[in-house]
Amino acid sequence: MFNTIITWMIPFMPKKLVWVFSKKYIAGETIDDAIKISRELNAGGIKVTIDLLGEFITNLQQAAENKDAYLAIIDRVQKENIDGNYSLKPTSFGLLLDKEICFKHIREIVAKAASFGNFVRVDMEDSPCTDLELELFRKLKKDFPNNVGLVVQAYLKRTIQDLKDLKDIHSSQTPLNFRLCKGIYVEPEAIAYKKYLEINEHFLADLEYMFANGYYPGIATHDKPLVEGAYELLEKYKVSKSMYEFQMLYGVTPELRKSILAKGHSMRVYVPFGKEWFGYSTRRLKENPRMASTIIKAIFVRG
Repeated sequence: MFNTIITWMIPFMPKKLVWVFSKKYIAGETIDDAIKISRELNAGGIKVTIDLLGEFITNLQQAAENKDAYLAIIDRVQKENIDGNYSLKPTSFGLLLDKEICFKHIREIVAKAASFGNFVRVDMEDSPCTDLELELFRKLKKDFPNNVGLVVQAYLKRTIQDLKDLKDIHSSQTPLNFRLCKGIYVEPEAIAYKKYLEINEHFLADLEYMFANGYYPGIATHDKPLVEGAYELLEKYKVSKSMYEFQMLYGVTPELRKSILAKGHSMRVYVPFGKEWFGYSTRRLKENPRMASTIIKAIFVRG
């Protein structure tokens, strides 16, 4: 209860206080910060996916600015020889304002990444965006079969059917590439599983479907039982190490991350940066209120 109350209060606290907690999970506000963290992760044998924070924009001028920012990010990442790709949220490019303009912006970004032989991951947002983002992914996949992927969320009851419905654009030469995560948005019980064990059960069911059908999953979890479940499925289906990777958020469960790397599995870390870090931080807290105790320690113990 205490943690939940603190979590509710966080959005009303001064940003400088929240930053004490947030800097552990965010590279910083600038591309220089993201490059620095990415280089450190690369040195430890970890790939990255870089994300400029900011979503649910209010006008199309912001969408154009975000597109230009991503094009500049790609140039910088390639120049610095970072081993990484890119993640983006369609609402940052006007998905809910004008879906055709959004598609044109994101297509330009994917084309830029593809020109370097690189890859863009389309993040899945809350349920009003799901069908729009599936449609967007289909169109991008048609034009860039090996340079675009999607996020799917195990807690949504529709996800296994979505995986099946997308099979028509899958082939062994151009496999579907998904980041499979639990899901962080607050959704109604009618469309989303709510219980911990239930979500985990469907996460592993989705993952098994991907392995059984030759998809490429990014296994995005910090939950040790899910990591152990993934190991069992990897053994069951004799999955090549070139056909999957584990993924984690920057700053979260570093010891578990090390143990996965020690077993010889590929690891990619999500590196968010940007001036819009506050919304990302508060969303992480809503996902895991137990982080509130970490904030209290950071503010009152480390000052």
